Amino acid sequence: MNPYLIFILSVILIGYILDLIISIANLKSLDPHLPEEFTDIFDDERYAKSQHYTRTTTTFSIIKETASTLLTVVFILIGGFNWMDGLARGFGLGPIGTGLIFIAILLLGTTVIGLPFSIYGTFVIEERFGFNKTTPATFIIDAIKAVALTLIIGGPVMALILWFFEKGGSWAWLYCWIGVVGVTMVIQLIAPVLIMPLFNKFTPLEDGDLKETVTHYAAGEKFKIKGIYTMDGSKRSTKLNAFFTGFGKFRRIVFFDTLVEKLSTDEIVAVLAHEMGHYKLKHVFKMLAASILQMVILFFILSVFINNRGLFAAFGMEHVSIYASLIFFGFLYSPISMLLSVIFNIFSRRHEFQADRYARSSTGRADMLVSALKKLSITNLSNLTPHPVHVFLNYSHPPVLERIKALRKK
Repeated sequence: MNPYLIFILSVILIGYILDLIISIANLKSLDPHLPEEFTDIFDDERYAKSQHYTRTTTTFSIIKETASTLLTVVFILIGGFNWMDGLARGFGLGPIGTGLIFIAILLLGTTVIGLPFSIYGTFVIEERFGFNKTTPATFIIDAIKAVALTLIIGGPVMALILWFFEKGGSWAWLYCWIGVVGVTMVIQLIAPVLIMPLFNKFTPLEDGDLKETVTHYAAGEKFKIKGIYTMDGSKRSTKLNAFFTGFGKFRRIVFFDTLVEKLSTDEIVAVLAHEMGHYKLKHVFKMLAASILQMVILFFILSVFINNRGLFAAFGMEHVSIYASLIFFGFLYSPISMLLSVIFNIFSRRHEFQADRYARSSTGRADMLVSALKKLSITNLSNLTPHPVHVFLNYSHPPVLERIKALRKK
C-alpha cells in the first residue's frame, strides 16, 4: 500500500480515537457536586443543567466527528478527489481557474454535509437549553453572506497562491507568505468596520453612568479609546461575551448586549480591564506574530510536497496539479497543525492569567472580575470541571475555577 496513504489514514484514525478518548474522559470528569466557589450563584438545578448541556454537546460532537471521519476515509478510498478533479477539468479552464473550481466544489460539498449538523446544533440543542435566538431567516442570510465573503476574499487569495506556485519557481513559498500576510493584515485592519458589521450591529456605548465610568477608567490607564461598542449578540444567542478587535484607529472593544444587560457597571469595567490588559501586554501582537511565523513554516513545508507523485497516487489521482497539492498537503500537515494548536493554547491560557492580573491591579477590584466570571459561567452553562488533558489540548482559556483561584491570590 502507498506509504502516504498509510500515513494519512493513520493520522485521521488516530486523531479521531484520541479525540474520542478525551471526550469520554471529559464527560467522566463531570463532578455531580457543585464546587464550593459557586454555591453563592449556582443552584443545584442550574448546575445539573450545565452538566446536561456539556453531555449533550459532547455527544453531538462525537457523532459529528464520527460521521466526518467515516465520510473522509471513504471519500479518499473510493477516489473521490480524482472524480472532483475530472469534474473541475471539464470546464476547460487553465490551471488557476480549474483550481478555483476544484476547491469550490470541495468547499460546497463540505458545507452541504455539515449543514444538517449546523441546523441541529442551532435549532435543536441550543434551542433546548434556551440559548438560540437565531431565526431561520438570519441563519440563511448568514450563510449567504459567508459564501459571498469566501468568494470575494478567499477566491482572489487562493488565485494568488496558485499563481505564485505556478510562476514563482523555488521562491514561490516566500512570495505566497508575503502576499497572504499582507492580505491578513489588511483584513485585521478593516474587519471591525467593513466585515463584522455585515453580521452584527455595532452601537457606540450610550451616554450614562456606564460610559462615564468606563471612560474614566480608560483615561486613568492612559488608554486611548477608539471605540467602545455594544453588539447585538442577542440576535443569535443569549450567551455573554466581550472581545477586543482591530488595530490603530479601527481598534474596538466590544461588549455583547447580553453582557451589558446581565453585568453590573463595576463588573463590566473589570471585563474591560481584562480586554485592555491583552492590548497593554501586547498579547494580540504576540499571537499575530506567532501566526505569521507559523504561516512561513507552513508554506515552506508545502513547497516540498507540491506535485509529489507519491502523494497524488495515495489519493488515486490521474493528474498532478498545484491546487490538489494544497488540499493533500493539509492531510500531511495535520499532526504539525495539532501540535502548534496545543502550543498556541498554552500561550493563550498564560495570556488570560496575565490579563486577569492586569485587571486586578488596575481596578483594585479582583472581586468584580470574579463576580463577572461567575455570571458568565452560569449564563453560558460552562463546564466547571473539565478534564485536565482536554484543557491542555483544546482550551484557549483556563478553566474558570483556576482563574478565580489565581485572582484570589494575594
